[in-house]
Amino acid sequence: MNPWLDAFLPAFGLIALGAFLKRRLLREDAVWAGIERLVFWVLLPCLLASSLSSVNLAALPVGGMAAALWTSLLLGAAASLLIARGFGQAHPAATSVLQGGIRFNNLLGFAITGAVFGAPGTALAAVTVGLIVPCVQLIITPAFAMGGGRRPRPAALLRQVTLNPLIIGCAAGFVLAALGGLPPGLGPLARTLGQASVSLGLLAVGAALGAEAMRDRLALQGATTAWKLLAMPAMTLAFSLAFGLEPLPATIATVFMAQPTATTAYVMARMMGGDAPLMAAMTTLQHVVAVATLPLWLAILWAILPLT
Repeated sequence: MNPWLDAFLPAFGLIALGAFLKRRLLREDAVWAGIERLVFWVLLPCLLASSLSSVNLAALPVGGMAAALWTSLLLGAAASLLIARGFGQAHPAATSVLQGGIRFNNLLGFAITGAVFGAPGTALAAVTVGLIVPCVQLIITPAFAMGGGRRPRPAALLRQVTLNPLIIGCAAGFVLAALGGLPPGLGPLARTLGQASVSLGLLAVGAALGAEAMRDRLALQGATTAWKLLAMPAMTLAFSLAFGLEPLPATIATVFMAQPTATTAYVMARMMGGDAPLMAAMTTLQHVVAVATLPLWLAILWAILPLT
């Protein structure tokens, strides 16, 4: 019981604390906007770069993980768009359903996998994020650009994707891993900054959530949430086993795909012409439901895979 409490109580406790602080102590939106920018542009890229830089990529099943994750994401994107079409949603709402169907809260994923599986889990988590983030951005960015009948400009799309700080952090980590890791002195600095991203990021997640929007299009939210928190991880687990991944990599890939959607999805929807109210509602609902589904998925994985 203690390992489960150690994994979930700090993560969801920080989210709850963030919600409390936003409503009682730090009510200014500018405070949380600054924290979100700090996490997104500095701290989380440091976490990705420092975690990836210290692993021996040749010893990890990067190819198998890529095949399982990318196949799941492509099928998940298609299914999400079909859900939006089935509910008769216009393009802005369809992009929010797409984000709700395939994006994930990487900070919560790092917190849980690190607490349960330690350093090996964190290393594989970094590889997982490094594989998911570019694929997700390559799916979502053109989807937004196609709104209103506009033809996406390839140069603008490429610039948006390559300047994403998470992609930069992943790329830096892969390059540093190939070169033998971070130089002395910079390694501890990057790791310290990266560790701060989890706590501050989860506080910001809690501050961004709100119960008032959850009544918007409940049936559509429910269908998207069921797809994201149940179908996506089940599909990822099936592909992981089909591509011959060992238990721990298969578990880490599945746990990350079982995460609720990213809270930054709301910001992206607001900035790029998506349905921001629907995105806020879906983000809140998925985080509430994930309190039950994430422990369930870990229990399932622990029961069917020979994890130590």
